[in-house]
Order: sequence, then structure tokens, then C-alpha cells
Amino acid sequence: MATEQPSSTASTLDPVRMIADARRALFTMVGVLAALWLIQLVNWMDDYDLGRNFGVRPQELDRLPNIVTAPFLHWNWAHLEANSGPLFVFGFLAAYRGVKKFLGLTLLVVLTSELTAWVFDPPNTIGAGASGVVFGYFGYVVLRGIIDRNLVDTLIGVVLGASFAYMVTGAVPGVAPHGISWAAHLGGLVGGLAGAWIFRNRAPRPAARAAGRTQAGPAAESKKSSTKAAGTDPTSPNAALLKELDDLGL
Repeated sequence: MATEQPSSTASTLDPVRMIADARRALFTMVGVLAALWLIQLVNWMDDYDLGRNFGVRPQELDRLPNIVTAPFLHWNWAHLEANSGPLFVFGFLAAYRGVKKFLGLTLLVVLTSELTAWVFDPPNTIGAGASGVVFGYFGYVVLRGIIDRNLVDTLIGVVLGASFAYMVTGAVPGVAPHGISWAAHLGGLVGGLAGAWIFRNRAPRPAARAAGRTQAGPAAESKKSSTKAAGTDPTSPNAALLKELDDLGL
């Protein structure tokens, strides 16, 4: 006999789990912002030498490793303040479905954002700032629900995409404001969209699991019935073995 288990949709809407997930995402983003502001304090006290030494220098091969440090540096307090709000909101929504996925996504968008800036930004410039990561989180959250076929995440993505669609202009060459790296924004956005697929939910969907149980149930019952039928024949040479298997429920 097949028994139905609670669907993943029901577990997703479990209030206790939702609160726990939200708490983890909140603590994660508070930690991220605290680290950014602490780094900014050190950078400011050092007259922004951290930014000059560890920012992205396009097309300079010896500075290529700086693509992993540039997103954590900002040129002034206003720069950091402008990035902190959207970074917290988009980052919270990205981290809500799992901190491990969030960390993997962050590494992905850091690499795609800053590597694109390293290739396409004008030479003799230095790039820094978390805006490329913001675009990555944005792209991830907008697309995630569609790929995972999750109604709640899809609605969040639609609302977020409609509310912040104007941001995409910052990733268009010739449209982004002067002094803003469209390449970092575009690279981050592409990385976030790719991350929605790479870090998609790979668990079987409820309908597929139910179909599998429905198909397996009759076959299991048929096998069990045939085993019992064979075991009831006292003249069968395998009667004793089949009876033992039946007693074990096999």
C-alpha cells in the first residue's frame, strides 16, 4: 500500500522553517555588512590605499587576483552607503533559500563581475565596490523562482524585477552614468542569472515523487502477492525460503 508524504510545498510554507530560514539569512547579511563597514573604516584610516592597492586594474595581468578583493572596497562612505541598502535586501532574499547556496552564488558573481570589469573597463583606472555583486543577487532572485518552479519565489522575483527594472540600465554600455562600471554590473547580472540555474533546487518535485510511488506501489503489491501464493504451495521446493522472505516483509 502506498502512503502519501507531505509535499515540499507544504514544508516550504511551514512557519517555523520560514522563520528559521529568515533568521539565518538576516544574520548572514548583518555579518556581511558589518564586515564591509569595518573594511571601509580601515580603508578610510589608510587614506584609501586599500582601494588603490587591491582594486581592479583593467588589463593588468599582475593585478588580476584583485578581482576577489575589489567588491569589498569602496572609495568613500557615500559609495558604501549607496550599496549597503540594495546589497542587504537582495542579499537577504538570495540567502533565504540556503546559506551554502548563497556563499557559492557570492563567489560566482564576484568572479563574473570583476573579471568582466578587468577585461572591458578602460585602462589606467581602478575599480572597486559591491555594486556588481548587487546586480548578481538581483538577477539570481528574479530568475530563481521560475527555474525552481516555486510560486512564492516567482512572485518575489516578479515584484523585484518590476520594482528595480531601472537598475538594468546601469549594465548597458553608453547608458551607465560616467564613472560607473557597466561591465562590472553586466558581469554580475549574468553571473546571478547563471547562478539561478547552477544552484537550482535539485530535489524531486512532489508530483514526480507521487508518480513514482504510484507506479512502485502496484508492482510491490503484485510481487508480495505472488510470493505469498508461491509460499502457500507445500510441495514447492522453495516454499520454506519464500515463507521466510514473506515473514521478513520482502
